[in-house]
Amino acid sequence: MEIKEILAKCDHTLLGQTATWQDIKAICDDGIKYQTASVCIPPCYVERAKNYVGDKLKICTVIGFPNGYNTTATKVYETEQAVLEGADEIDMVINIGALKEGLLDYVKDEIVQIKKACHGKLLKVIIETCLLTDEEKITMCRLVTEAKAEYIKTSTGFSTDGATLHDVKLMYDNVGEGVLVKAAGGIKDLADAEEFIKIGASRLGTSRVVKAVKALEK
Repeated sequence: MEIKEILAKCDHTLLGQTATWQDIKAICDDGIKYQTASVCIPPCYVERAKNYVGDKLKICTVIGFPNGYNTTATKVYETEQAVLEGADEIDMVINIGALKEGLLDYVKDEIVQIKKACHGKLLKVIIETCLLTDEEKITMCRLVTEAKAEYIKTSTGFSTDGATLHDVKLMYDNVGEGVLVKAAGGIKDLADAEEFIKIGASRLGTSRVVKAVKALEK
């Protein structure tokens, strides 16, 4: 697989708490240079980043991040504001406790409400696979499909583990028509990225792929 094909599937990501505008600007420059699918950045930088990149690069941001236990109303407001400020893609975190309690209607309805608040922008649903059983992952594949989100995503990168090949394959095999899989967290290098794509990931959430390409250029 050509490097540019891998880069085109990457959401070049910077979500660390210490990220400054200069850091965000730098990954935007990288995203444009290497033609990544998007940059995934904190909500507070969406408006400045969108003004900076214009139509050269898609801006992705996160909702209910990283724990997912905000109220639905808060998540909907966050989404509305992010879209208003220029976000092209939204990555939301589900309420994991509600899933584990069996409140499936609540979990699905929250996704539906956030999808509506996206106003046509692409929605990815983070389920934090490292905290779920395989049965719960399969349940989330069904709920995300029924809620008509575009993607189901493995991880925030802020919990106990990130994407695994097992989880990506499981999700790929169980999502319904029209739903794609995003692997995030723990993608180590270009070979790792290619393996995730081969197993079923259509997007990768990572900062390491661009770093690996830069290292090759040196």
